Amino acid sequence: MAELEREPVGFALFFTTFSTFVGRPGIWLEDVYVRPEQRRAGVGRALLEHLAGLAVERDCGRIEWAALDWNAPALDFYAGLGARPVEGWTIYRLGADGIRGLAVTDGGAAPA
Repeated sequence: MAELEREPVGFALFFTTFSTFVGRPGIWLEDVYVRPEQRRAGVGRALLEHLAGLAVERDCGRIEWAALDWNAPALDFYAGLGARPVEGWTIYRLGADGIRGLAVTDGGAAPA
């Protein structure tokens, strides 16, 4: 949580992951938000600097997140931090209907 003058102005929501490619833990940044009136004041950078510090403490191999391809201000911000898009990867998603359709519900064999 980021605060300015004891008022919340932003947050970074993240969780721990593990990469079998690098054999080390990582961090997935699920969401980062800064109130519009506080943007361009260094709050977002401070949140990600703090997250990077946690990653160093935890010996993480990487921090990853997804960004919308049309959000030019966010993409520019991330590039300014030194982050680069991951070439050759596509994000896939199963929504609620897809999950129900894939779930074993007929008593068939399921992985243990």
